[in-house]
Amino acid sequence: MVIAHHLSPITRTLSYFAGSTNSLKISNNFTILLDLIAIFLKNYVNKHRIRIFFAFPDIYSIINDIFFSGFLYFRRRISSKCRNSQMGSENLSLIDTRKRANFRLCNVSGYKMDLLEIHAKDPKFHVLFIPGNPGVISFYLDFLESLYDLLDGTASVTGKIHNLAHCPNRKGQLVEIPSLCQNWERGRLFSLQEQTDHKINFIEHELQDVEVPIVLVGHSIGSYISLDIFKRFQGKVAYCICLYPFLAVNTKSSTQSVIKKIAASRTLSTGLSSIVAILGLLPVWISRILVKNSVGKSWCPAAVEALCSHVLRYHTVQNMLYMAMTEFEKLSEVPDWSFMREKKSQMAFLFGVDDHWGPLDLYEEISNKVPGAVLAVEKENFTHAFSCTEAGSLWVAKHVSGLIKNYFSKIDSE
Repeated sequence: MVIAHHLSPITRTLSYFAGSTNSLKISNNFTILLDLIAIFLKNYVNKHRIRIFFAFPDIYSIINDIFFSGFLYFRRRISSKCRNSQMGSENLSLIDTRKRANFRLCNVSGYKMDLLEIHAKDPKFHVLFIPGNPGVISFYLDFLESLYDLLDGTASVTGKIHNLAHCPNRKGQLVEIPSLCQNWERGRLFSLQEQTDHKINFIEHELQDVEVPIVLVGHSIGSYISLDIFKRFQGKVAYCICLYPFLAVNTKSSTQSVIKKIAASRTLSTGLSSIVAILGLLPVWISRILVKNSVGKSWCPAAVEALCSHVLRYHTVQNMLYMAMTEFEKLSEVPDWSFMREKKSQMAFLFGVDDHWGPLDLYEEISNKVPGAVLAVEKENFTHAFSCTEAGSLWVAKHVSGLIKNYFSKIDSE
């Protein structure tokens, strides 16, 4: 309600000016000023929307869906009364009108998780995004919104978190999920197979009645999960895109070797989780400074906020490491090349130049084992965590949207 209190004087002022036709002549300068105010407010809400959502989910929806559309309504009325409406309309284009995602809590198989959704009015297909470990969907906010925008509203987009729901911190910034908090207190951890099974249950529960085809997009281990889902729903899934895919253990990677040892050791995993939990107890502003000056030097504000709000807690890290341990066990097996060859026309892969999770050795192996597979290498110097920068999110969203459009254009022409 605090946010609404601060915004209401602005809306009253706008209403006054918009309704004043005889007593007041509104100049173009005032119209431009309104544009600047709108841009400032929009940018502020976008920068802090993750924290605003978790602290005030209802207020966030009101701001996102009602206030800014109302602002544009007043702006158009004022602009129509100006002597030079063309100048006003040019400045209106500066406002970011990209459709914003909504967060929703979903209960599947007794477990709650965060969903990030953008619904199209008349979708031709449905994009289901599966994130990498730790599965915090807030890291992919810019990417999914950009993808929806680049698909021109032809698809609904859903991003699903892994089974790592988030207990509230002491400042109440996160959604409280008592059942999962209790599971964590009892040491409830989720393996790679359990994560995959839960995604399958989600599709059966939430998307079974969706009449349009599903396009799977997976990042990192989410690519492996997406391929497993594809096997299960071959009649429902039309296309599968694997981004920086983690499909096999990289024995040449020292980083993976270290993570594997930590994840396999109860003592080391407990120690690391405790250290991270201590960082999470620090004031938020200190956590942000530490993140910005370490792993998040080039990160966008939304990614920094996602890490501070979602990852810096004991049981989140415990689940990350346990899932990683089961990943290393499962991905030591040979990939299902026969399935990839069978469905190669319905798959695409994007690799990075210097990515130990999805190394170019794997790129070459897929090229040899699956002749004709759609493969690409990103050479823009983005990292495996592409979604942590706005530039990376936009570039990958353009690549993915291009793949999807090309696929469906070929289907339509056949």
